[in-house]
Amino acid sequence: AGDTFNVIHYGAVGNGQTDDSQSFLKAWEDVCGASEGTPTLEIPNGMTFMLSPVAFEGPCKANSVHVLLQGTIVAPSRDAWNGKNEWIQFAEINGLMIDGGGQIDGQGSSWWQDCKSNCERPTALHINDCHASRLTGIKHLNSAKNHISISGCSDFYISDLEITAPGESPNTDGIDISRSSAITIEKSIIGTGDDCIAINGGTSNIKITQVTCGPGHGISVGSLGEDGKYDTVEDVYVGGCTFKGCQNGARIKTWAGGAGYARKITFEDITLEDSRHPIIIDQFYSSHDGTQGPSKGSNVAVSDVTYRNVHGTSADDEAIIFNCAEESCKNIVLDQIDITLSVPGKDAQAVCKNAEGTATSTVPSVTCLSN
Repeated sequence: AGDTFNVIHYGAVGNGQTDDSQSFLKAWEDVCGASEGTPTLEIPNGMTFMLSPVAFEGPCKANSVHVLLQGTIVAPSRDAWNGKNEWIQFAEINGLMIDGGGQIDGQGSSWWQDCKSNCERPTALHINDCHASRLTGIKHLNSAKNHISISGCSDFYISDLEITAPGESPNTDGIDISRSSAITIEKSIIGTGDDCIAINGGTSNIKITQVTCGPGHGISVGSLGEDGKYDTVEDVYVGGCTFKGCQNGARIKTWAGGAGYARKITFEDITLEDSRHPIIIDQFYSSHDGTQGPSKGSNVAVSDVTYRNVHGTSADDEAIIFNCAEESCKNIVLDQIDITLSVPGKDAQAVCKNAEGTATSTVPSVTCLSN
């Protein structure tokens, strides 16, 4: 137990029009300064709070802090942004718990139309340098850019989220993880215009289970090695997930000319429904504007990648794609794979370049892996 600090008592109006961010920050100051039990920031049900870009920063005095989000938080119109890259930020708070069944609405549509790539769109919820923390039971919708980004965190548990944006909305990733370790994501539904979950550099020990993804670009490791960067990802487990109508399924993407490694990655018990490129390693990932990166292969070494019990339908003839640079994809294991095309009468294909490993009970057959 601990004291509860309701934003209403700090002057928040909750009519969806008035900027309530100063009231939230005043309440946060008291929450973060409370030392007994687990203090709670209460955002009440049945009300809509408009917040301009706001940062809730620690360290706090208590060992854990509870954010009870029951109402709705909405973003301001685009002209209120002042060039901020993040909308709602939590930083340097250990034992942060965010729950309550409320929602975070990024009001992103005006951004998507006008600036596909050339303007700095903000991340909706950015959680930075928070350890032993939880984010559960919140709805996230229509972010201007990615919905949630987790960076510099460890021992972080995420479950029962619903993240929604139109399939054609640009770069609206569900959850992006970078420079973090010991992250668990489970029992969530993510449908956006980009990666449902993206696992970026400096990340290890990630477990993702029972996530339904679609629309979107699948669950991706990467992209890694952009602009020659050294990036590492290891110990990733993705299990019991479903891809519905996605552009990709289980994806690893690295840039040509980058460095580092992606290793010890398992995709297991995956169900596919009408998804393009259900299994893909692309080491020649290039920028979105269609210009190719350097033509030499990526030096991000990909190894110890297992795909086990992956079944369902592909929307594209090329159901399995291993497009690897020379010497860069080692110990790729396919076991009990059964992918057919959603359009009957044609056979699914595998494209296989420079991958080494084994394929057992795999349809379509993968020529460059030994049976």
